[in-house]
Amino acid sequence: MRVADYVCLDLETTGLNPKTDKIIEIGAVRVESGKVTGTFESLVNPGRPLEERIAALTGLKDEELKSAPGIAEILSEIMEFVKDAVLLGHSVLFDYSFLKKAAVNQRMTFERQGIDTLRIARRYLPELESRSLDSLCGHYKIPHRAHRALEDAMATCALYDKLWEDFHGAEDAEKIFAPVSLHYQVKRESPITPAQKERLYKLLVRHKLITDYDLSCLTKNEASRYTDLILAKYGR
Repeated sequence: MRVADYVCLDLETTGLNPKTDKIIEIGAVRVESGKVTGTFESLVNPGRPLEERIAALTGLKDEELKSAPGIAEILSEIMEFVKDAVLLGHSVLFDYSFLKKAAVNQRMTFERQGIDTLRIARRYLPELESRSLDSLCGHYKIPHRAHRALEDAMATCALYDKLWEDFHGAEDAEKIFAPVSLHYQVKRESPITPAQKERLYKLLVRHKLITDYDLSCLTKNEASRYTDLILAKYGR
């Protein structure tokens, strides 16, 4: 049976590791009874400069992100948009893991079921050279502006419709199209302490360093790693 009510989620991030990378854009589409009934879109300040490859991939610039809200500022808003809906995504566990980490850091719970269009495409379209979202949109002639969150989310909704149209009659379709529980284990990270922030400021001043990092956005672990890097390179 087709899931007709869901929220399609897509994130742009500073990298691929939810333990060390940050969200830079959130896009979400609410679908009810098979129809789009709402969208959510926001840039997110990661508190760090973008790597050149990420800036080139997304077209986003540090100047845009510096004026955007931090994830803690908009988390309640995106959670209210998602509510308890099934999540749809292309490699949905990737987006879920980043959002769950952000939720846990704000003492929120975020347990969901999800449907993965990449899993469906791998099952039914093994002959394709690539099953990336961009390639699948090309295969199905779905208009798509890649690597911007809301556009990717809208494209994933359209892809889900196409996959269902083509393969819902397959013998194992009931299983492949069914939502499954999403699992990502994450521990809460505490924010940087006042003592850590003061020590970092002193090191930066002492060594005449200018940082692109927003120190207030660092976690305790990130602050410790950043301090260790400065000490290793410049000494005390």
